[in-house]
Amino acid sequence: MTSPRPKHVPQRTCVVCRSTSAKRALTRLVRTAEGRVVVDHTGKQNGRGAYVCHQANCWHAITERTVLVSALRLTTLTEEDRATLKSFARTLEISDFADTVSRQRT
Repeated sequence: MTSPRPKHVPQRTCVVCRSTSAKRALTRLVRTAEGRVVVDHTGKQNGRGAYVCHQANCWHAITERTVLVSALRLTTLTEEDRATLKSFARTLEISDFADTVSRQRT
């Protein structure tokens, strides 16, 4: 008798560092129909999505560089969306996010 087939685990790629991981291990960001960028906690929200890993450098890059703008096919990232993403990054268990941000500014 053959052993049961292992369950398929969907893989996704971080838009910043290009590392692959399980879909649930990454955070999905979505461009809504209104052009806003929101965090998709369910992973099923309508709109164009991009995945970001939980490394502090990646979260800093999506708020400061144009990598997220390109991935979500936006014209620009609004200051309100940028502030929302920064505050969400602080709530993640990224111990060195604040340190990374302060080092980048100096």
